[in-house]
Amino acid sequence: MQKPRKTVTRLIAGAAVALGAVSLAPMGIAMAGQDHAAQKSATQQVEQHSDDVSAKIVGGEEAKKGDFPWMVRLSMGCGGALYEKDVVLTAAHCVDGSGADDSITATGGVVDLEDSDAVEVKSKEVLQAPGYDGTGKDWALIKLAEPIDQDTLPIAEDDTNNKGDFTIAGWGADKEGGEQQQKMLTATVPFVDDATCKKAYSELVEDEELCAGLIDEGGIDSCQGDSGGPMFRKDEAGKPVQVGIVSWGEGCARKGKPGVYTEVSTFAADIKKAAADLG
Repeated sequence: MQKPRKTVTRLIAGAAVALGAVSLAPMGIAMAGQDHAAQKSATQQVEQHSDDVSAKIVGGEEAKKGDFPWMVRLSMGCGGALYEKDVVLTAAHCVDGSGADDSITATGGVVDLEDSDAVEVKSKEVLQAPGYDGTGKDWALIKLAEPIDQDTLPIAEDDTNNKGDFTIAGWGADKEGGEQQQKMLTATVPFVDDATCKKAYSELVEDEELCAGLIDEGGIDSCQGDSGGPMFRKDEAGKPVQVGIVSWGEGCARKGKPGVYTEVSTFAADIKKAAADLG
């Protein structure tokens, strides 16, 4: 059974996609930066983990200029965060394997994608999580040809911050089956424990995935086009830390169906090593 990715239908992508289980990488988001035909192809690839993959921020509000400077939109229709100024952390299902790759465009430095201050940088290399097969391990790194001069987002190295309320943001759809957005949206979603989430998704990989959302009422979630984007919160020192990566979920903001995110702390050591090994 394929997981519904939010790549095409959720956050960042602007294209509409079929409803149903979708990965958090929005169809449009996973393809941000590519031309229309390339985006369409990328959207189809992002759906690899489910019949319908797409995601966007549902139930959110527009972010303000200067908010979340580490946010990046990728031309294949996904989102991402600056792990380093020249390295983007995104979802494995947003990319097609590892190796030299100059086909992706990363757009950063803005909330409004049509802002004249937008910075666009081509990719240089992609590293998909070793052993990724569509279940768990949903992370990838994209090495940029040159740095984007914005703040980076530190990742959680343990599970201390894996509970509480989280922030999600992206350019994905604002409703299931909707279009991706020109302006970044943001929302707050609460932690959902594994036992509760397992009732919604029997295929949940508990040690590798986190769930978040208003499970009893729905209404707030990532959506098509949000895949690969970060889920983050403030640590004890009041500094933002990334705890999740938009991965998948059934539909967008449905009652009883929270969003599923890659548990970043589980892969922190692997991500750190992989980033150091990138050319």
